[in-house]
Amino acid sequence: MQDKTKSNTASQSDAATIAKQVELATRFRITDGTDFRLSAHPTRAAQDCGLAKKVGKRRLYERIGHLSELQARLYANGQWSMLMVLQALDAAGKDGVIKHVMSGINPEGVNVTSFKQPGPVELAHDYLWREHLALPQGGHIGIFNRSYYEEVLVTRVHPEILENQKIPPQLRKSPTLWDDRYRDIRHFEEYLARQGTVVVKFFLHLSKDEQRKRFLSRINHPDKNWKFSSADIHERGYWDSYQEAYEQAIRNTASPHAPWFIVPADQKWFARLVVIEALIAALEQLDLQTPKLDATARAEMKKARQQLMAEKP
Repeated sequence: MQDKTKSNTASQSDAATIAKQVELATRFRITDGTDFRLSAHPTRAAQDCGLAKKVGKRRLYERIGHLSELQARLYANGQWSMLMVLQALDAAGKDGVIKHVMSGINPEGVNVTSFKQPGPVELAHDYLWREHLALPQGGHIGIFNRSYYEEVLVTRVHPEILENQKIPPQLRKSPTLWDDRYRDIRHFEEYLARQGTVVVKFFLHLSKDEQRKRFLSRINHPDKNWKFSSADIHERGYWDSYQEAYEQAIRNTASPHAPWFIVPADQKWFARLVVIEALIAALEQLDLQTPKLDATARAEMKKARQQLMAEKP
């Protein structure tokens, strides 16, 4: 009777864990932005999800192993790919997400591209050009640390940036410019989905007060000084404009084949856990299996085995 009780308790515990994993993979997902309001989404949610920091960090470590297994299947399959788009305001933790969530992944199957301010070559092309060049090949996970979304975020907050882009004036000044770009992005992501690229997009939703604390930490700790830039403080002055730009971008580009995840980012460990659960859920939906050899390949392997066994040490 005691063993049966222990078994039932363990089963209940497993069921509760799975339920929490499913919740984290779906609770913050946006597939239809029609009524999206950024202000309706929390920047801190661990307590509401019933998670303590110690438990959450242990679960992250455990789930890294599972993500590694799924990535190995993706790599072995060689047909599907995944594009992970990371967007956030300064100090929200994008680099930390990449470092911790991908810590157990085979580096050979992951490509990280950090998109900085475009230079002369990039500005001479359309705004999606450099992203096309960085897309993940089959079997790989591609991570965009910032992305083409900057062209409806930073550029929208600072429209003077458009003056440097090689766009005819009559198009650059079009009243439908931003709607046109949203449509371009939707079509681009639809195209990727049709080519076998799983698109998952994360907005690390940071509160203004938490950003202030992280900036001060960078200033007050010498070993973090290198992370600080006066430009970050300048952009902080446009906080409300960026909130509006993100809201419009998410509202206009969320879809079932390219969902947004509005990740509460005030607690770094919780943000990382949400991201890894979303990645795992997306890869599990592919139901990838380790490739099986056909009869010809099995015969060749058998022959190779016999040849190797016949060799003298």
